[in-house]
Amino acid sequence: MSGDRLTHLDESGAANMVDVGAKSETERTAIAEGFIKMKPETLQLIKDGSAKKGDVIGTARIAGIMAAKKTSDLIPLCHPLMLTKVSVDIEYDDQLPGLRVEAMAKLSGKTGVEMEALTAVSVTCLTIYDMAKAVDKAMEIGSIRLVEKTGGKSGHYRLENDG
Repeated sequence: MSGDRLTHLDESGAANMVDVGAKSETERTAIAEGFIKMKPETLQLIKDGSAKKGDVIGTARIAGIMAAKKTSDLIPLCHPLMLTKVSVDIEYDDQLPGLRVEAMAKLSGKTGVEMEALTAVSVTCLTIYDMAKAVDKAMEIGSIRLVEKTGGKSGHYRLENDG
């Protein structure tokens, strides 16, 4: 299959699940990132652990990990995967102000884990929004993107530093 063609479309343009049966198993990782911007006072509530719904950071981290494991249930053409590791890191950013999220997914298999890492970041941010929306409905989720991937036929990818 050439690199200038969408892999989830067949010759007639119909959506299909890619057959990965003949692919080699390799160690594969993916790292994705994103952020959720909020009012400084909302960020302070989260830092203080005084959000009404409880531990925002801990709950969001668990939600992100669970989401990575359920990616094939959410994204129609994703393969169900046996992930060997998922981590979600959430950091305070007073300059944003808000929280920066990074997720890493890993496995030894025949297909990549980019969607799992991206899904983990997305659901982590959505969970933070859900837990803090009572005090800040104007929060903004943004810049969810793949930072790096390793393994597989296409090899290593690293997002270029854009400034």
